[in-house]
Amino acid sequence: MADIKDKNINDLTDKQARLDLARLAMEITYHDKCYHGNDAPVITDAIYDGLQRRNSAIEEKFPNFIRKNSPSKKIGAAIKTGFGKVSHKKPMLSLANAFNRDDVVDFLSSIRKFLNFNPNDNLEIIAEPKIDGLSASIRYVNRKLHIAATRGDGMIGEDITNNILTISDIPKTLPDDAPDIVEIRGEIYMAREDFLALNKKQTEFGKKIFANPRNAAAGSLRQLDANITASRNLKFFGYALGETSISFANSIGAMRQKFANWGFKLNNPAKICHNIDEIISYYNHIDQIRSDLPFDIDGVVYKVNSINLQNRLGMITKTPRWAKAHKFEAEQAETTLNNIIIQVGRTGAMTPVANLEAINVGGVIVSRASLHNEDEIIRKDIREGDRVIIKRAGDVIPQVVEVVFSKRPDNSKAYIFPKNCPQCGADRIREDGDAIWRCSGDLACPAQAIEKLKHFVSKAAFNMEGLGAKQIEAFLKDGLIKTPADIFKLHDHYNNICNRDGWGKKSTDNLIKSIEDKCDITLDRFIYALGIRHIGQSTAKLLAKNYISIDGFLLKTNEAYNDISSDAYETLINIDQIGATVAKDLLNFLGEEHNKIVINDLLIHLKIAPYIIKELQSPITGKIIVFTGTLQTTSRSEAKAKAEEFGAKVSNSVSKKTDYVVVGKDAGSKAKKAINLGINILSEEDWHNLISIDLPNI
Repeated sequence: MADIKDKNINDLTDKQARLDLARLAMEITYHDKCYHGNDAPVITDAIYDGLQRRNSAIEEKFPNFIRKNSPSKKIGAAIKTGFGKVSHKKPMLSLANAFNRDDVVDFLSSIRKFLNFNPNDNLEIIAEPKIDGLSASIRYVNRKLHIAATRGDGMIGEDITNNILTISDIPKTLPDDAPDIVEIRGEIYMAREDFLALNKKQTEFGKKIFANPRNAAAGSLRQLDANITASRNLKFFGYALGETSISFANSIGAMRQKFANWGFKLNNPAKICHNIDEIISYYNHIDQIRSDLPFDIDGVVYKVNSINLQNRLGMITKTPRWAKAHKFEAEQAETTLNNIIIQVGRTGAMTPVANLEAINVGGVIVSRASLHNEDEIIRKDIREGDRVIIKRAGDVIPQVVEVVFSKRPDNSKAYIFPKNCPQCGADRIREDGDAIWRCSGDLACPAQAIEKLKHFVSKAAFNMEGLGAKQIEAFLKDGLIKTPADIFKLHDHYNNICNRDGWGKKSTDNLIKSIEDKCDITLDRFIYALGIRHIGQSTAKLLAKNYISIDGFLLKTNEAYNDISSDAYETLINIDQIGATVAKDLLNFLGEEHNKIVINDLLIHLKIAPYIIKELQSPITGKIIVFTGTLQTTSRSEAKAKAEEFGAKVSNSVSKKTDYVVVGKDAGSKAKKAINLGINILSEEDWHNLISIDLPNI
């Protein structure tokens, strides 16, 4: 029988969950003391992160068992109470990851497409080693070091100024050619030889040694006594720019040179590449020499060299379009695939999951892996009882890479995908072009009902604390809730909840208060919480932006549902990124009588705030824009992104509601329709003049 610490969280009993949380609290507290108190962690970051992730996952499933001394109530280095908080003027956000050549090809292609580059247009990519250290930001005011901070959560970091002042790699003042305000970002690290010397010293004094240079650097930096930090010989590479009062470089290469002139060390060897072959050649070279470098790295970072192009490319939610981290090959392990189960999600998706013999992959115990869909199982010929290779790349879900056919049992049989939903027995369905089989049972399927309610209370939706997956399942099973609106009536079952195992007056009061606090919600979060297929967070925001209020949203979508020839339907399908497929799922959901009842019941309890347009006010704020023809100075994607940035609504077709039609080369029927309707037609030059943007130099 598997040890509790290796058991799948979904299979834990209440008693086992309590025991494992107690174990995790004790282990994590011990490792925190080693890391923050003694500067001598005894496990790797990956294993420590695995403990934290397991603790959080168990608490999410069993929120009533959260301990008073839970590690989740401690915020990283907040164990050291002497550090103040620093708000970053520009967020310190993360990079998206690439794991193979195809990912890098897609990265380059997406950049070229967005910028409307021809195959022969020069695109410089600067490649740099990805330092395995601790991110930090150094802010200078009037060329004097003013404040330094850790990355923290990207928005707020810790004030480490006193400790930063002990690092000789970091200039205390900048030359006269530096801006009045400039924020240099980079990585604090410990060189390998200094790491070995530190561990030797730790051993001599009978102290526990550090696991790796990154742990040593992090522990050394988070010292309340700056003298300890000073004794650790930390170093710093400057490679990125935060806020600056004036622009002083037009490329990353020029910026790096300026940093060097100001006295910063650079994360070399870096190289400017012009195509995929040069990029991959650099990656392979760095991978080969990584052991010879004096510092630890865990991959390579690619950035568009031109800062002007970076500004044009902008961001995708929390990551820049213009940069990508190419991680070194993921760790793999071999284990046994015991059996395959089918999980049914809130949209009816029937996803095959491999139950594995638990194994450690990159410091994390893995006992399940996604098999994606039936086609993937057939393509890889995956069978129950097979020995398989498992891979974890970054934080992605573990996956089965391949079968070890030489170890396949003699009695092996091909896996047959079920023809009916394993939860409710309903027939499976699969739309044309879709790789996923879906249960046709909808809300009659208990798995879908449960998952829809879990989605409703999830963090990105109503974010109801104390109402996790286990509570949803229990309340649904016992008839306390059936629909989302029932959640807001749980106060009627106060005594029932109070007397349940694991509950009590305080936890019940906290739950009721959490529910009451969530009765006010924004329109986009409400739309997302409904769990409509194809309506994710970004699409929900897009709908909220176009309909503004809940009344407008329900009124216009009802008109569109009742008459597909109406202006309301045309407006819906022509919202950029919506289209007929998304509109079909949205209208079918809102038009279904049961869902209408659910929404009306919710409106009795909720106050849904109108969507507030926060974009920059401009001549096109609130205007409806249509782009047609081939644009010459920019791609259509970039033009749309810029229009939305300036507060406009982008549509796919021309109607009497359209304010401007921007025409490119070979504009066709949309331009003709605009002329017939008397709508303002803009050339590309007119468009750029309207929003006061200089034509790009390519």
